[in-house]
Amino acid sequence: MKLQRKNMLRASALGALVVSGALVLTACGSDDNTKTADGSAKPSAAAAGDIKCDDAKGKLLASGSSAQKNAIELWIKNYMAACSGVEVNYKSSSSGEGIVAFNQGTVGFAGSDSALKPEQVEESKKTCTGGQGIDLPMVGGPIALGFNVAGVDKLNLDAATVANIFNDKIKKWDDEAIKKLNPGVTLPSTAIQAFHRSDDSGTTENLTKYLKATAGDAWPYEAAKKWAAPGGQSASGSSSVAAQVKQVDGAIGYFELSFASSQNIKTVDLNTGAAAPVKASGENASKAIAAAKVAGTGSDLALKLDYTTKAEGAYPLVLVTYEVVCDKGNKAETLPTVKSFLNYAASDAGQKVLLENGYAPIPAEINTKVREVINGLG
Repeated sequence: MKLQRKNMLRASALGALVVSGALVLTACGSDDNTKTADGSAKPSAAAAGDIKCDDAKGKLLASGSSAQKNAIELWIKNYMAACSGVEVNYKSSSSGEGIVAFNQGTVGFAGSDSALKPEQVEESKKTCTGGQGIDLPMVGGPIALGFNVAGVDKLNLDAATVANIFNDKIKKWDDEAIKKLNPGVTLPSTAIQAFHRSDDSGTTENLTKYLKATAGDAWPYEAAKKWAAPGGQSASGSSSVAAQVKQVDGAIGYFELSFASSQNIKTVDLNTGAAAPVKASGENASKAIAAAKVAGTGSDLALKLDYTTKAEGAYPLVLVTYEVVCDKGNKAETLPTVKSFLNYAASDAGQKVLLENGYAPIPAEINTKVREVINGLG
């Protein structure tokens, strides 16, 4: 389907990270908000000094998640400028299509908004001779709740209230539940127009994972890519949902933060139980990702996100995109380029590109392990 980045966030300030396993990222936003007028990717401020071309050569094909499309295009632009004679081509399609291509051996790596399932790992062994597919968390991002309510510039909501809005239980903006969370704010009696995705979406899946984990009985549905709640209005793609929110008074919708930023859409601050409601930002999303625990085994770094974190400044409504590679058995002709390119993406400069473009860098403790795994790929 945003997913996207400043100097590397020091996640240690949030407390100990238990390093033992995997991730969740996710979100299939497919529209590009980091283009210049001529349609090319905006140049980043990343220093080329962090790009080590090593023995990279020839063409590297990759495909998968559209959530990271904008981020990976920037990485490719910077990388190819530094490494002459190397071509990296990423086909932005979907996580599912990327995994299929990876397991068929037609791409050097795939982007996925969710970790490999056991049956996908088993299938990958046919392509990864002597090894298997593993998940490397590379791109994080906040899912913003954008709103358009005349006269309201700031809005706080908690998980249960968000769930009741999208579950068609709260119908007016001056509902007592919303007023209680926004003392001193004059809320109109305008009808709520809740917009959700009409297409199967990783963004939807990650939103519903958050609501399932935090909203209690207010969200009785299983987390899924397909929208399940009644009521509301639908639109295809994050850009269309954002466009509807921008145009319709009383609207609320969800999409990657870059869509809110590019269209000047106000976003909800989440009441997580921390001392103050938390804004949707790349830095705050990174703080939430820092509370994740590695759920994978061995060199697989799939993460289990903690949607219930109350860490100060942590925005828990996030998604993470993995780069899926073989731990062993990568094709000899593309392995040097895979390692070189992913090392840049995981570098301080590569992660800085994320925060500069509406994504969230992977916290340092996790990213250190990502780099170690990349260097050990065979």
